[in-house]
Formats: sequence, C-alpha cells, structure tokens
Amino acid sequence: MTETETPSRTALYDRHVELQAKFAEFGGWEMPLQYSGVVTEHNAVREQVGLFDVSHLGKARVTGPGARAFVDSCLTNALDKIGPGEAQYTLCCDESGGVVDDLIVYLRSDEELLLVPNAANSAEVVRRLQAAAPDGVEIRDEHTRLSILALQGPNSEAVLSALWIAVGHSYMSFVDAEFNDIPITVCRTGYTGERGYEIIAPSDGVHVIWDALLASGEPQGITPCGLGARDTLRTEMGYPLHGQDLSREISPLQGRSGWAVGWSKPSFWGRDALLEEKEAGPVRRLRGILASNRGIPRPGMAVSVNGVDAGVVTSGTFSPTLKQGIGLALLPPDVSDGDEVSVDVRGRSEPFEVVRPPFVKTSPS
Repeated sequence: MTETETPSRTALYDRHVELQAKFAEFGGWEMPLQYSGVVTEHNAVREQVGLFDVSHLGKARVTGPGARAFVDSCLTNALDKIGPGEAQYTLCCDESGGVVDDLIVYLRSDEELLLVPNAANSAEVVRRLQAAAPDGVEIRDEHTRLSILALQGPNSEAVLSALWIAVGHSYMSFVDAEFNDIPITVCRTGYTGERGYEIIAPSDGVHVIWDALLASGEPQGITPCGLGARDTLRTEMGYPLHGQDLSREISPLQGRSGWAVGWSKPSFWGRDALLEEKEAGPVRRLRGILASNRGIPRPGMAVSVNGVDAGVVTSGTFSPTLKQGIGLALLPPDVSDGDEVSVDVRGRSEPFEVVRPPFVKTSPS
C-alpha cells in the first residue's frame, strides 16, 4: 500500500469504533489492534472466549469442472487427504520455492473450493490462480463480499450453542447453517490454539452475527479481541506469520512447514526447487526460543550461538500466559532443542533456550 492509498475497512468498522478500539494498518486494512488491552484480550481467549473480526483475510472461490484437481496442482498440500466439508492448511509457493502465502482451503466438492489467504497476499494468490486456470475453471475474488469472525476459547461452543448454531464438528471441518435467515459457514478452525470456530458470512449481514455473539457470550465472559492478542496467541503456539516466519525468502523447509507439502504429488508450484532443497537440507530452520531471564525478543533482533552471529528473530513477544519472552528464530540446522543462544535485545546479550513450540499447552479438541 502506498502513502496515498487509504486502508480498507471491514463491514464492522462502526462496531469497532463504538467499542473504542485502537486501530492499526494491517495488510492494507484498518483493523482493531486492541479494545480493553492485549493482555486482557489474550487471557480471555485462553480462559473464556474472545471474538475477533478477521474479515481482512482474503476469500477466493474456485469453481468449475476439475476445480479441485487444478488447485491441487498449484498449492503444496495434497487435497486427496481431505474430503468435502473439510479444510486444509497449505502454501502457495513461487518457482524458487519461496512462500507467496500460506492459506486455508475449504473443500466443498470437486467443483467448488473456498480459499482464505492472508490480507496482503490475497490479490496475488488470486492473480496467480487466474493466470494458470484452465478453461471452465473460474476464480472469483470475494474478499469484500464475505466477512469472517473468529470465536476462540474454551467457552466458544457454549456461545454458539445458545444461538442454536451448529457446533461439535471435528477440527478442520465446516458445516453450512443459517442464523436469522443469513447463510453462514461454521468452521472448526482458528489461529489461537484454543477450541474455536470461524464463521464466514455475507458482509451485508455480518453485523447481525457479531451483535448476537456478543450478547450470547455475556454469561461466558466474551471479550472483543484485536490483532494484538491474535499475534501473542499465535506466537505462543508457534504458528507462523507470513512476511515474518514464512516469505519469498523463507521456504517451507526453512520455516518448518514441510509437513504441509505433498512431496509425492506430481506437480505443485515450486516443486522442483523444494525437492532440491529437501535433498540438500535447508541452510537454516525456524526454532522456538524461550527467555531464560527477562529478555523479550522482537523481529529482526540478531541471534548468536557461542558468541558468533548465527540467526535472526522472526517473531517475538512477551507471553501473557508464561510471563516470559518467547519467539521464533531462523537458526543454523545444527542447533538443537535444549541449546542456549543469545539474543541482542537493545544492546544487551540475553540468554534463551531453544525449544520446540508450542510454548503453552491448550485443549483445542
């Protein structure tokens, strides 16, 4: 986004203003950063339930004969692992093996899929798919037509049940439903590590869903949450953020996302480069780091091993749950869990232990 461009706003912008949200630009969108405070909102999700507007996320519908096979030939993960009514995490790579975006695919049938990429990369993912699509396969950008709410936390199911909205389906699955004659898709997905749901609804009716969830959730301690808490929650789980932990320069193997690659598939974007990197071994790997003292890592901070500069922090924050500094860092492949590294925190060398995320235990099932 250039300096002269105005950030987009979701259909719920007025609701956020009424709740006195503090806003920040994210991926070209003016989004709530926090309402009552990042730590308060973070703890609400871990202990009760939080409601996020994540309508800045992209939405692209792929339809037509062979739609499933086409998407499978482009994105990394193997769509034959899932069936209709299920979702899958996958990656859109370029020919060098770099990550254009990470996204969720919702499979409706062999002829219809909904893709949810990140806000900043949605247009590029759509462009690449449209350029490669065979005759009969259509890719429609529904970024603004649809909105997405994320209801996350141990009490999320109780909030939906009180509204007679479908609950109880398995993780990474979805069902279609209606609320006050508004068609919605209820997905057992999320970015927090807690049990939760994401609700896809038409933008012109999403305010009805938002209002109903807040009212229904009052007995459950529901809290409106912004992207600040979303970031601390996902970092505690070790979930990558595109542009920091995955990027055109950070491949799936380097970003420890090789599990989302269908290595035996005959084709997907970046396949040859990634197979070559897999054979040689990545030159760096994403690792979790946990503060031994009071240091708080931030993206871009240098990491040293035995006094020698060796890596960089990609994501870092203060963990409200652990009350410690945590982060993700790109480190040499011979660094192992349990090793000690040092992070340059504003000129101070702070000790950190290399650990395997997640940093906290949750009960999402």
